Formats: sequence, C-alpha cells, structure tokens
Amino acid sequence: MIMARPTETQYVTFALDSEVFAVPVAVVREILDHEESFRIPNGPDYLIGLRDVRGQGVPVIDLRLKLGLSRTVPTPNTRVLVVDITLGERQLTLGLVADRVIEVATFEPDEIEAAPDIGVPWRSEYIKGVVRRDHGFVVIFDLARLLTSQ
Repeated sequence: MIMARPTETQYVTFALDSEVFAVPVAVVREILDHEESFRIPNGPDYLIGLRDVRGQGVPVIDLRLKLGLSRTVPTPNTRVLVVDITLGERQLTLGLVADRVIEVATFEPDEIEAAPDIGVPWRSEYIKGVVRRDHGFVVIFDLARLLTSQ
C-alpha cells in the first residue's frame, strides 16, 4: 500500500461524459454499482430518489443534471459514490452518480490550480481547483458548495 505524504491529498477521480472530476477520498464512504432508486415526488430534477445503503435511506443525485449536462443513461460502468459531507452543523450523506470511477489519485498541493478566470461570470464557486494531467484536466469539486448551489 502506498502511503500519501502529509502534504499530499488523495482523491477519487470519476468521469461525467468525457470530463474528469475528483472528490477527496476522505468524504467517500463507499462506491456502489448503479441500481434504480425509489423516486421522490416533487424533488429537484437532479434528485433521482432514495437508495438503501446498509439500512440508511440515502438521497441519490444525478451529477450530470446538477452540472447542466444531459441526464445519466446508466451503463455497466455507472457507479454511485456515497459521500459524507459537512454542511454547517449537520452531516449529509448522499449518493452521487458518476458515468464511471477511474482511480484514486494523489495530488500535491502545488499541483492544484485555482479555477480559471474566463472574464465573465460562470458557475465556478463549486470548483475547489483543477489539476493538469497528461490527458487534460481534473476538476476538484467543493461538494458543500456544489450541493447547496442553485
């Protein structure tokens, strides 16, 4: 097992369409195969429904819809990342649907760049940073901001 140095942080990387995103390993409780969720009426469009995770009803979010992409079409590679997020005084457990999980990657703090300024307003408040990789960029989410943004 490779141990991360104290300055490094490990992230679970996953794909939505052809783009790669990441969340800290520390917030990921488990990664599950995709299965149908119990629908919740009158919820936001990105809320797929509830899923039983070890006896707990966990809301499942379609990240593609939350980010303004097309609805997820499940494939054999589709996964649900069960994450625990601190929002103020409370702990929130959610399932996040990803097209596929890629790997656990370790990023040095100096590899993580701020979200780029493109000169016009855009929804970057939920981006903690970006990391350059051989194949392009990995966008690191600030999950608390992503999930509370409208």
